[in-house]
Amino acid sequence: MGMKYFKIKNLVLIIIFLFAGYYKVCSQHAKNEKYLLLKVENFQKKVNGKNISLYFLKNGNINMAITNYGARIVSLCVPDKNGEIADVVIGFKSIDEYMKATGVYHGAIIGRVAGRIKNGMVNLNGATYPLQLNNGNNHLHGGSNGFHNQVWEVKSYSDTALVLTYLSVDGEMGYPGNLMTAVTYKLNAKNELIMEYKASTDKSSPVNLTNHAFFNLAGEGNGSINDHLLTINADYICPINEEKTATGSNYKVKATPFDFRKSTTIGKGLSFENANEQLKIAGGYDHHFVVNKKKKNEMTLAATVVEPHSGRKMEVLTFDPCIHFFSANFFKGADIGKMGKPINYRESFALETQRYPYSPDQKTFPTIVLNKGEIYETKTIYRFTNAN
Repeated sequence: MGMKYFKIKNLVLIIIFLFAGYYKVCSQHAKNEKYLLLKVENFQKKVNGKNISLYFLKNGNINMAITNYGARIVSLCVPDKNGEIADVVIGFKSIDEYMKATGVYHGAIIGRVAGRIKNGMVNLNGATYPLQLNNGNNHLHGGSNGFHNQVWEVKSYSDTALVLTYLSVDGEMGYPGNLMTAVTYKLNAKNELIMEYKASTDKSSPVNLTNHAFFNLAGEGNGSINDHLLTINADYICPINEEKTATGSNYKVKATPFDFRKSTTIGKGLSFENANEQLKIAGGYDHHFVVNKKKKNEMTLAATVVEPHSGRKMEVLTFDPCIHFFSANFFKGADIGKMGKPINYRESFALETQRYPYSPDQKTFPTIVLNKGEIYETKTIYRFTNAN
């Protein structure tokens, strides 16, 4: 009896040890091996003759995984106030799951133009370019075969940086011109994820790039975002109409549920969703906030999010003039994330740095048209610390 008990006890200890090691991979860098719940082989696939794979970055106390399918952030592991690591980005554990998911934008680069374009019409230099209508009467996030559904080329790769490029050919999704885009992901020792964007074209085209990562600072699958504390450095939003396209005007946030100039729980604003017209139209938050800037194109702290229980704090700094806040209004648990939990309604949020919305009738907004000979260039930083 004593020997049998000894063997069972040792077996239990071995199992506990193995599982502990399996989950602690999140805080280690294991190239070409398990990474959190991720395996490289589950991301190796060929699409349209191009190879898809998974790439790992690590520096300081954070590490991440990226796939060149859609240039997506798959995983981002950061410590809490006690040093416990959690994956704060929503994603999937295989490329096949990304391809069959009902939520198609998780972690991806969005292009050529983030957001909705009214009636899918682009008017440039006396010519009209009809874009694909993939959102009712609107063109959304570059179309069904936008940058999120493309295989990007790996230009360079190290432990701390990954450079991905994509050539969007003339006429793709209706857009004019051959657009070459480069996106660089970097991690530094300050617990910062730096995203650098660069693009050029041989013909005038609207361009507005962003990353569409969904976050939960308690960790993927760990419940509602309603108690996350959000600050957005913006006095105005860009209001939307019934079709969820920008009206071309500005709307003061003061005395509205959009006033996040002081730290406020996300849930507090959402409690007004049946009373506020803008929240009703969007089904929650799905709006551009105009970042307060002293100078154009300066690096500015646009938003801060704190998860009060873990103490995780995320600051979003950007050269871009706007940040789009989306409160994950449409997830219904149909997709299962990499932690084996359903991706549910309002259990994540997106803060997408970008330029002003595009529409032919918006004369008051700065143009997002990129012309031949010009360079599109911007940078965004996600900085992870802990709240005091």
